[in-house]
Amino acid sequence: KFSDVPNGLAAISKVPGNGWAQIVAFAGYYELFVYKYNGTPGDYGWKVLSSADPEGKKRKLSAELANGRLAMMAIIGMFFQ
Repeated sequence: KFSDVPNGLAAISKVPGNGWAQIVAFAGYYELFVYKYNGTPGDYGWKVLSSADPEGKKRKLSAELANGRLAMMAIIGMFFQ
């Protein structure tokens, strides 16, 4: 039952070892055999975060990197609450 599963990181210990093996096996299979991306990393064909102006592109990518770092710190703070 879902009511027996604790909240937060304690829920990780409730997943059986075979469940983790299945997750890792599926992710490995997908990475090795299904997902065949041959383009430039980060180039997805649409220009929302990029720009024709190199300075504008640098500013947007720096803001995105800073937001990602802030999100990582926020989730770490939530883990320690």
